[in-house]
Amino acid sequence: MRDPLSVLTDAFTSFLFGKVETTRLPVRTSTGQAQAVYLPTAAPGLGDSGVIIGREVYSGKGYIYDPFQLYGQQLPAPHWLVLGESGNGKSALEKTYVLRQLRFRDRQVVVLDAQGEDGVGEWNLIAEQLGITPIRLDPTAALDMGIRLNPLDPAITTTGQLALLRTIIEVAMGHGLDERSGFALKVAHAYVNETIVERQPVLTDIVEQLRHPEPESAEAMNVDIDDVRAWGLDVALVLDRLVDGDLRGMFDGPTTVGIDLDAPLIVFDLSHIDRNSIAMPILMAIVGVWLEHTWIRPDRKKRIFLVEEAWHIINSPFVAQLFQRLLKFGRRLGLSFVAVVHHLSDVVDGAAAKEAAAILKMASTRTIYAQKADEARATGRVLGLPRWAVEIIPTLTPGIAVWDVNGNVQVVKHLITETERPLVFTDRAMTESSAERELNDDALRAAELEAEERAAAFVEQHLSDFEGPSESTVA
Repeated sequence: MRDPLSVLTDAFTSFLFGKVETTRLPVRTSTGQAQAVYLPTAAPGLGDSGVIIGREVYSGKGYIYDPFQLYGQQLPAPHWLVLGESGNGKSALEKTYVLRQLRFRDRQVVVLDAQGEDGVGEWNLIAEQLGITPIRLDPTAALDMGIRLNPLDPAITTTGQLALLRTIIEVAMGHGLDERSGFALKVAHAYVNETIVERQPVLTDIVEQLRHPEPESAEAMNVDIDDVRAWGLDVALVLDRLVDGDLRGMFDGPTTVGIDLDAPLIVFDLSHIDRNSIAMPILMAIVGVWLEHTWIRPDRKKRIFLVEEAWHIINSPFVAQLFQRLLKFGRRLGLSFVAVVHHLSDVVDGAAAKEAAAILKMASTRTIYAQKADEARATGRVLGLPRWAVEIIPTLTPGIAVWDVNGNVQVVKHLITETERPLVFTDRAMTESSAERELNDDALRAAELEAEERAAAFVEQHLSDFEGPSESTVA
């Protein structure tokens, strides 16, 4: 209850100046007019330096991203994780991102292409249009003068060769080497490197030395020669698979001459390898170390290493450790690692959960396409996404994804130009109708020529000689 003095004061003030408070009548209007009263707001973008990805959904602003420009300011690491179920646009995003990055002359990209269509990898068309021959690793073609990568290539340091041999064996065996097996491998490798100088040492030399170790190897450790032979037997059997087993031909000879590691785009076509076999992680290990010692150099180039079906890497503890070292090493030399995974549960619940967590922690950029509700909640918990982002992930339509760039979370629609379209869409086997398959050969040839002409026009206009600006600007 108000005191009498306040009542008297208000009455006197009203008598002199009129009513202090006024009653405002309600206003009825449309949302189209009312939106001018409460202006919408949107999260700030990532700047205007880099390549354009598309549009931020809620504000309509252009979304521009470049890990090399953001590194050290908004990004603690330049590595990137792309998640989502098939058919939602992951592949199209990767391809347009690479094409747009290649406009800058200080960019170089390596792609491990594990998908395939029509007998070739899905990056084959892009490679062809850029005048680049993919490095096609194929066990059947390898026997007929196909591509070879030598784990004992002199371009790889002696320490790197031994580490690679150990990783190959551990991946194949499913467990680490014990001290005795490791010793047998080490002495065999040392002997081969010391005695074979007139040519490249190859895996056959290691297998032969493991089977028939030199007496000096046993004398150095004061053990019997038969013991050294027994210690190396399992190792020899594993390596024999690369020499005379289902992977023969790809790694048991000198590295193929003519592999251009200075090309702006290097594509390793793994589409002929069974993705569910032990061959895939072995391949990943060999390619990873081979690139580490022959490709990553202190030449001020910015490099992008894109891996399709990356769960083959992260799901093997030994290969994951190798790539974890590669990521740490490459960060000092301008390397951005891009891992493409369908489901996060493929890796965080796998045999290499600890290693997977370490790799995921280094990925400061995460792009999540549509997932089922349960998978979205699990992804949100692991990546620490805000609740609103987790709730919309199951509702996302193809081409739209949640982008989390070191805590800056936005919803982005990826845009593809008409000239890029024939280069990035490679799902003809699923989308082609029966009527289209009945087109005569002339009509099919005309359609293919038109697509090739449009793709060539895009390359000529945007990627000619790869002599774009050296510093990132809006593409």
